[in-house]
Amino acid sequence: MSFQSFKNFKEFYPFYLSEHKNKTSRALHFIGTFLVFGILIYLILAEKEARFWIVLPLIGYGFAWLGHAFFEKNKPATFKYPLWSLRGDFTLFFDILFGKRGFDASRD
Repeated sequence: MSFQSFKNFKEFYPFYLSEHKNKTSRALHFIGTFLVFGILIYLILAEKEARFWIVLPLIGYGFAWLGHAFFEKNKPATFKYPLWSLRGDFTLFFDILFGKRGFDASRD
């Protein structure tokens, strides 16, 4: 993946989507993000100690990186664009949740 310069998230998001075309990879990203929200709610309500919070990035990135390694066969954009990639993960999650996009990239 070559480094590209993006001025804002609006410019970055089409690149993000181009790196997430595989249906299974998108499903893994969705599942990971869904679990992150669920675990986050649990950790807040159960008032868990800080050491338990390490599970959030492990779950979220674990599912996403499996999608990249085995289905997209590319390197996650997280390594070059960490904050915009995180925002992209959440944006894609809500786009799929509310029907704006599907797991199948042909709906983009």
